[in-house]
Amino acid sequence: MKNSFALGLLQVQPELTALQTPGCYWLTCARQEDARAFIRQVIAQQQAVTLISNAETPRELLTPDPVGGPDRIPLFSLPKNKKGLLHLDSDFSRSLSSKNGLVIFNSSATQWDKLSQPELTDWLKRMRRLLNKKEMTLLIVTSGATIITLRNNLQRYFRQLDGLADLTFQQDSWQYRINWWYATDRLLADRAIRFGCGDSGFYTLNENENHEPLSLNDEHDYLADKIVLEGAPPLSRQWHLFEGNAQVYARAQQANSATVIFSLSRSDEIGELAKMTHSLRRGRGNGLKIVVRETGTALRHNDERLLMACGANTVVPAAAPMSRLLTMLEGVQGQMFKRHVPASLDALTAALQPLQQKGYLRLDAFCQAVGQLIGNTLLPENDKGLLVALRPVPQLKPQQILTLCKPRRFGDLVTVLDDRIILFLSSCRYNDLNKALKFIFSLPHDELFANRLVWFEDTQILSEINNIKNLTPNALQDVTLPLQPVPAAAAPAEVRERQSPQPFSLLPEGKTP
Repeated sequence: MKNSFALGLLQVQPELTALQTPGCYWLTCARQEDARAFIRQVIAQQQAVTLISNAETPRELLTPDPVGGPDRIPLFSLPKNKKGLLHLDSDFSRSLSSKNGLVIFNSSATQWDKLSQPELTDWLKRMRRLLNKKEMTLLIVTSGATIITLRNNLQRYFRQLDGLADLTFQQDSWQYRINWWYATDRLLADRAIRFGCGDSGFYTLNENENHEPLSLNDEHDYLADKIVLEGAPPLSRQWHLFEGNAQVYARAQQANSATVIFSLSRSDEIGELAKMTHSLRRGRGNGLKIVVRETGTALRHNDERLLMACGANTVVPAAAPMSRLLTMLEGVQGQMFKRHVPASLDALTAALQPLQQKGYLRLDAFCQAVGQLIGNTLLPENDKGLLVALRPVPQLKPQQILTLCKPRRFGDLVTVLDDRIILFLSSCRYNDLNKALKFIFSLPHDELFANRLVWFEDTQILSEINNIKNLTPNALQDVTLPLQPVPAAAAPAEVRERQSPQPFSLLPEGKTP
């Protein structure tokens, strides 16, 4: 076997970029724009290449033009259906040969979702036999919001795939993770490389992050807000208690490997706490153990995910007793923080808390906001929130219910559709739904609504949002009209004269008490 092609990734070992002939390699990306950039970079390194796409037109993939590559590129579009995917090997057999060079197949993750496990297995076996027969190399590049499911399914196809890799965007860089890669008669596996991206494409970053603490002299020290001990005195001479998170943060600026314990009692403290955690992790290194102790029910899982992404080692929930807190503190001792923390806190916050809206929205704006959030590939699949349809009891109208609906968190949206209240609760899980409804409505929700429907999977929510979008414009207008304030110009022009009070005696005329 000979290595005829290369990916063209910059400053990467040749063994990790070589493509053998024949061969079948698969790359997954969450974002379509990353897949486009990767494909253009690969094409720029080839003398002959063929491009096939069922996600978008091949011409769009080549815009802007690759920097280099062949003068003429055969382009093929595949129908966006299951039949076109299943018959791709027969199209290969009729139209392509080894003279076409490397074949790149750009596909959408949603197309592969249509194939069952036996169908995907059979497809890969047939494609593998064809590639061996024609001495060809195929690179499949797949992107989309549901890529995690496909990525997990592909782990079992070690015999059919010569290479499997994943490109993940992490706000200020990309992680290129190689599950396995076979080239030059060598098998390389379980490699991770951090990439930057410039005009010439993806390149390896020389990471200068300090993974070792400057000193271990304070590794047994605990710097904590005194509220986390629930009124108890310091547990030992190594415990240092402070009045509030601000004092803990100020003292932690001189720490190297101590355990820093912040408290969190209200949801409006999350932003400032994320800022402190991010600053300490970026400034004081990876030896610091940062723990957030929830002292009041304030967190949804996206808030917890933000704190972890900012550099927290762990978050202790409010339901955990003191004994559990101390056990978790023991568990983080000796840990070295290994996760990458992006330099830009604003980019990190925007990625993990994308909806900066709350409360009532018009139906069209509601659909747009929810659709945008569900399409965010940086958020976990099937864990972005709940779409809830609530039908009021017969005695109440939806407009009356709105006066009792007070969403307090960003990302919690409400609108009206016919005789139903539609809620979207961002980053709310199904088992927390009743608790969320209790905080949103000022009266018991069981007494306000006759029934409810809940959607929690991404595909379910998008399908329901599309059903709402398909309503006629008149329907979209009708559900919002009753909620609009009456213009001042519509008030009656006639001004009623104010009546003057008239005396009235309860005694007969001429008599006094």
